[in-house]
Amino acid sequence: MRDSRALASFVGFPYELHRSDPLWTAPLRRDVRVLLSREKNPFFDHAEAEYFLARTDGRVAGRIAAVHNRLHNEFQGDRVGFFGFFEAADDPAVAAALFEAAAAWLRARGLDRMRGPASFSTNDEAGLLVEGFDTPPTLMMPHNPPYYRRLIEAAGFVKAKDLLVYQTTDNRLPKRLVRAAEVLQYRYGITTRSLDRRRFAEAVELIKRLYNLAWERNWGFVPMTDREVDHLAAQLEPVVVPELVAFAERAGETIGLAVALPDLNVALRANRSGRLFPGILKVLWAARKIDRIRVLLLGTVPQWRGRGVDALLYKHIWEQGRAKGYGWAEAGWILEDNHRMRNGLERMGFEVYKTYRLYDRAL
Repeated sequence: MRDSRALASFVGFPYELHRSDPLWTAPLRRDVRVLLSREKNPFFDHAEAEYFLARTDGRVAGRIAAVHNRLHNEFQGDRVGFFGFFEAADDPAVAAALFEAAAAWLRARGLDRMRGPASFSTNDEAGLLVEGFDTPPTLMMPHNPPYYRRLIEAAGFVKAKDLLVYQTTDNRLPKRLVRAAEVLQYRYGITTRSLDRRRFAEAVELIKRLYNLAWERNWGFVPMTDREVDHLAAQLEPVVVPELVAFAERAGETIGLAVALPDLNVALRANRSGRLFPGILKVLWAARKIDRIRVLLLGTVPQWRGRGVDALLYKHIWEQGRAKGYGWAEAGWILEDNHRMRNGLERMGFEVYKTYRLYDRAL
């Protein structure tokens, strides 16, 4: 798809489809266009994608993107293509046509499996919501109607992996977590510090190294390039709260990282049109009332995994977040079989409240 009118329809379709769903969060249309742009999004340095629309009786009834992420396949050693940006009316024929269009495009590139939804990769919005429809999505998390699961499974997709999302509303830290953090600090001399906004560029360089090191063994992981991290950091810098970005350090070496962000979706839901003007005024007004955060990253370098550094980082985020008036936190997503991280979160008082699913289909 290269036609500007068709692209406008691709961007605009979800706003019409979900207008009666009070939990759906309308992203800013400008941001969606940047994400889809082959010129502006550095994802396309190592990937290609095609966008498809389905029409019935001359009206748009669905959309999908087919994605060939070369970096994923090089890193994982497989031949997986992805589908993303899937939106459709409750019509199996429409969904089947969209999936076949995406499959044909991926097949032509020598790929043998289609996985999704991921828009564009597991570093972006990933997974289909299959449990937890009664609460709104947080920042950078997807939301979809329940019937999408039926459409996807009817098209021959099977579960590849579940992604679990946790929440906590605890008013105080578990005593055992506090004691564990104190012991860790005393025994190993580990300290935590917040982001210094004056040294933001330096922190981004550190995050690049830590992210690709701490998450490299995860199923489905694909490293982010320097340009991708820089692009994301530039987008998020205006909403970053420095106290909610924590680094764990020992003997001058950074060994862990946690990043939490205010849940900007609280404000975005005030602007149902997704248009910048006058909608941005509604967003800015609603942003004053955000009291929720999403813990989007929490990890340690391999040699310090399983030794309590995650608890120390979470204690930092919890104390700083409480001091700034945040009363609810989401953590995730976490792979269903990442038992070490799941056990750690549950010991901290988190509980699963949403499940997202990635699907596979042979090509």
